[in-house]
Amino acid sequence: MRIHHLNCGTLCPASARFVTGSGGLFERARMVCHCLLLETSRGLVLVDTGLGTRDVQDAKGRLGQRFVKRNAPRLDPSETALAQVERLGFKREDVRHIVPTHLDLDHVGGLADFPDAQVHVFGDEHAAAMVPPEAGAKFGYQPVQWAHGPKWSRYAVDGERWFGFESVRVIPGLDAEVLLVPLTGHTAGHCGVAVKGPGGWVLHAGDAYFSHREVDPVAPRSPWGVALFQKLKSVDNAARLQNQERLRGLVRAHGHEVKVFSAHCAVEFDRMHAG
Repeated sequence: MRIHHLNCGTLCPASARFVTGSGGLFERARMVCHCLLLETSRGLVLVDTGLGTRDVQDAKGRLGQRFVKRNAPRLDPSETALAQVERLGFKREDVRHIVPTHLDLDHVGGLADFPDAQVHVFGDEHAAAMVPPEAGAKFGYQPVQWAHGPKWSRYAVDGERWFGFESVRVIPGLDAEVLLVPLTGHTAGHCGVAVKGPGGWVLHAGDAYFSHREVDPVAPRSPWGVALFQKLKSVDNAARLQNQERLRGLVRAHGHEVKVFSAHCAVEFDRMHAG
């Protein structure tokens, strides 16, 4: 199996120092929508999809004015998962499976670009996202992104142990080791996605944290703006903090065996993409 690290949406919120902990106060930050493309013998697998082609074409209509104003996305068609899949020589039909870390708008905007793919989620996440928009809007769900009717596969939080994490589910129908790792807190059914590749395990932690500084095994800290955002946007902040601590423990004890990264940290993306 081959793993490609893709940035499927550059975000440029105001105040790099506030958001990332470095750079100028009036300098725009650089954040990414870090996705994985897995080449397997049973087709391609996407872990998250970032912003899709329809989001780029109608950002305010599909993502909302508040998201666009706050995050200033570049809206570059060449960054969409579909464009990058095609640049690698594949067709949209070759993407057979999509594994979102959760269903927030900046993680599943590309679902409609791959309508034939099976979409694998925890049942709690699917249920939360299907609540009418007024109730779920604060957590970033945009029903228009799945109005095409994706082929959902829903799973209970139940399964095996993996590096100390419990109830880890194996994605059925794949010849590759792709696991759903419960990391609830940011949303009701938020998960990490662990993949065993040629170089060992990688864990896409989604929005379980936002900055590489937060999982530093020696001196963890969170940029002030990121800390506030996560607290305000979490459905269960205590669970989120507990899972962050577990991720720090994983990095501390097994960092040589598992490479951990989040969805939006550009530092981690550059590191993984270069590697």
